[in-house]
Amino acid sequence: MQLDPLVLAAIAVMAVATYATRIFGGWLVRRATISGRLAGALEAVPGAVLIAIIAPKVFATGPAESLAAVITVLLALRLPLIAAVSGGCLAVVALRMVLG
Repeated sequence: MQLDPLVLAAIAVMAVATYATRIFGGWLVRRATISGRLAGALEAVPGAVLIAIIAPKVFATGPAESLAAVITVLLALRLPLIAAVSGGCLAVVALRMVLG
């Protein structure tokens, strides 16, 4: 296996970009006053990112995964996040065994 210099350069650029956004974001948050609608929007970002990652898989996979996603959402309405995620993982395993 050979290391492609372009791949290594792409990884390095992505690492620098990720680090820069984290540093700049922290610097910006310390300097700015965040309240009202902006605070609400920033609180919604982690959930929105999680949904953006998970939603394509829910709709692009089989019925077991789709049903498990529905079960996870229902659990998340009543239980803490860790319990909902655990229940969703168990649901997908069980549904895969049942549905194939």
